Amino acid sequence: MRTLSFTAAENCVRADIYLSQCLREMTRSAVKKLFEGGLVTVNGRAAKPSQGISEGDVLVCSLPDPVEIAARPEDIPLDIVYEDDDIAVVNKQQGLTVHVGNGNADGTLVNALLFRLKNLSGVGGALRPGIVHRIDKNTSGLLVVAKNDFAHVALAKQIEQKTCARRYLALLEGNLKNDSGTVVTCIGRDPKDRVKMAVVPSGKGKTAITDYRVEQRAGGYTLCMFSLHTGRTHQIRVHAKYLGHPVVGDDVYGIKKQRFALNGQLLHACRLELDHPRTGERMSFTAPLPDYFVNVLKKLGFDADAVRY
Repeated sequence: MRTLSFTAAENCVRADIYLSQCLREMTRSAVKKLFEGGLVTVNGRAAKPSQGISEGDVLVCSLPDPVEIAARPEDIPLDIVYEDDDIAVVNKQQGLTVHVGNGNADGTLVNALLFRLKNLSGVGGALRPGIVHRIDKNTSGLLVVAKNDFAHVALAKQIEQKTCARRYLALLEGNLKNDSGTVVTCIGRDPKDRVKMAVVPSGKGKTAITDYRVEQRAGGYTLCMFSLHTGRTHQIRVHAKYLGHPVVGDDVYGIKKQRFALNGQLLHACRLELDHPRTGERMSFTAPLPDYFVNVLKKLGFDADAVRY
């Protein structure tokens, strides 16, 4: 067993919700089993899932030792831009799914990590070792990987508390009206297509907040920088569609007749800032746009060399 301790920084409605926020890579059902097994205490007493959490409360949970990792190592090309004993920062290529799941038994980032790295955290379970946060299969760019449970929990807290900054560059269809702004909506499952996400009425989804800033305009398109305040599934792609300017190349939320022959959306996680989980040092990483993205920009008359990250 491994014991993890968390001190609440603010009031929370329920203990199970708070713990799910602390252990972001555990499913709700897995968290529920921790409570059912008597593995969670609040201020030294056995906790119920529904009990309230107040600022200053100490929640302790005992996690079963991780099972043998189910995903198998695979020699897949991987761009590791930084690595130490606690974390690795990866510049993921377009087309690479992050972790093993339904329909993805191999050929994922996790398979590549198992081949390249000696250690990965076990908090995420057997199919998601090391994975603290995700980006879509056809989105390229930076994400951080935890090499041990200490790092994993610390990084998950940063994402929860919004101290981990993530910026994305996207090429949007059309000429975005405003130079900058903030989109605040609720995002949930599309009631007409459960495979998709959509902007939904309050109470039907989770709050999603995205800042945007126009970088350049050319050829009837807009190069835009997005910054995430929340991390909802497909958030930037859904918000781009909500603005009336979907991401170029997006085969789910984009226009039907695409001008360019692409393998996915022109959306790139270009900048990642975080506090090192052990030293507390503020670290910043950037990843330049991939060649296929740059080629489209040049064809449209953008100044690709002047792109800021």
